[in-house]
Amino acid sequence: MPPTPKPAHMRQRRNKASTSAKLQADPQMKAPELPARDWQPMTLAWWADVWASPMAPEFDASDRHGLFVLAVLIDEFWVNPSKDLAGEIRLQRQSFGLSPIDRRRLQWEIDRGDEAASRTKKRRTVTEKASEPAVDPRSILHAV
Repeated sequence: MPPTPKPAHMRQRRNKASTSAKLQADPQMKAPELPARDWQPMTLAWWADVWASPMAPEFDASDRHGLFVLAVLIDEFWVNPSKDLAGEIRLQRQSFGLSPIDRRRLQWEIDRGDEAASRTKKRRTVTEKASEPAVDPRSILHAV
């Protein structure tokens, strides 16, 4: 039997992350205007998605400059796609929590509400039932 854990006030290491947050989209948030340029439609769609996302309230004014640079990289990718450009976009995107693995690293969790939680529970129940064997393995042993 494992030993009982120390009381919380005696623990030295608490594994708390300063960036941990539960994110919610802010419907009142407006996307900043992109600098004047002939932007690709996919870049404009990406820009709107970023600012409508639950991550947007976490960005402060200084983050906008990095997002402008990222928008230029993404725009260039749609004109001249390349492996190098895709790699640079991936590296820059990490700073803003724009992919599921980046949000996990930042310990950001998107608040999906009660409806999403019930859908997840239903999906997991169906998956668990599908993974159960159709035949009980013990019945095969008794037949042999």
